[in-house]
Amino acid sequence: MKRREFITLLGGAAAAMPITVRAQQPTMPVVGFLNHGSPERMGSFLAAFRSGLSEGGFVEGRNVAIEFRWAQFDNDRLSELAADLVRRRVSVIATPVSTPAALAAKAATGTIPIVFGIGTDPVQTGLVASLNRPGGNVTGVSAVNVELTAKRLGLLHELIPRADGFAALVSPNDPNAEAFTSDAQSAAAAIGRGIEIFSASSHQDIDIAFASLVRRKLSALIVSPNAMFLARRVQLIGLSLRHAVPTIYPWREAIEIGGLMSYGSSFTEIFRQVGIYTSRILKGEDPADFPVLRASKFEFVINLQTAKTLGIEMPPTLLASADEVIE
Repeated sequence: MKRREFITLLGGAAAAMPITVRAQQPTMPVVGFLNHGSPERMGSFLAAFRSGLSEGGFVEGRNVAIEFRWAQFDNDRLSELAADLVRRRVSVIATPVSTPAALAAKAATGTIPIVFGIGTDPVQTGLVASLNRPGGNVTGVSAVNVELTAKRLGLLHELIPRADGFAALVSPNDPNAEAFTSDAQSAAAAIGRGIEIFSASSHQDIDIAFASLVRRKLSALIVSPNAMFLARRVQLIGLSLRHAVPTIYPWREAIEIGGLMSYGSSFTEIFRQVGIYTSRILKGEDPADFPVLRASKFEFVINLQTAKTLGIEMPPTLLASADEVIE
């Protein structure tokens, strides 16, 4: 048989294949990635998410596709973006480090599995019924970052024991804003110091907040664990250095690029763990059986070079308690 005749016969056989047989051919699963922020400066975190997927055997473009939906810090867009992923019939929706996105996804579907990564208690937030057995279609990772506000303020106080007053930066669009503000005020009162709360929902607001806290001669700043501030960490660090404002962050990723101090769990690790849980769901496991992972180790990181730039003599007690000192 000639080659041309063989190809013609092969093509005819494929065309004659029953529709039901052709429909059984495997299709690539699609992961919906929903976030209330923007993709700028998220490269390392997205790499960690993809790393978690790959640990479960899934590589983007090879055997899994990812549909990204970014709200660009406009929470009002999240409902439609989540609905779009539902219409797309994605296999799972991942919402790492975005409580508003997790809530929007849960409101949009009760059947498509959802894997969140948040910085507060998911039971109190209403995402799951129980940490050990979440039930339903939602599970994920809790970094418990909001609850560490008093600890961070305590570290700032140890750094500057004679500080007259502190500043705290919070996003008014953050579902955890009220809890963070309450904890910051209670912690400040406990050490006999005042604290002023500054709100920011854009990069312009951050500039304004810094100008105001500098004008009021506040001694130091605590940044709330918010995805917008994580994305704007370069801006925050630049302003802190320019105005010589000692600042503590909830993420070590800020210290790696010049921030002064951080206390909390690694956001990079949260993205990786969300990727791992997503891969397990793609393999057919039931999210209702996945316990919510809770961070059990928190890192205290100091950038000694930044302290020198700010003219700060780091107390030996802080250096001794640090998990890592970047020199």
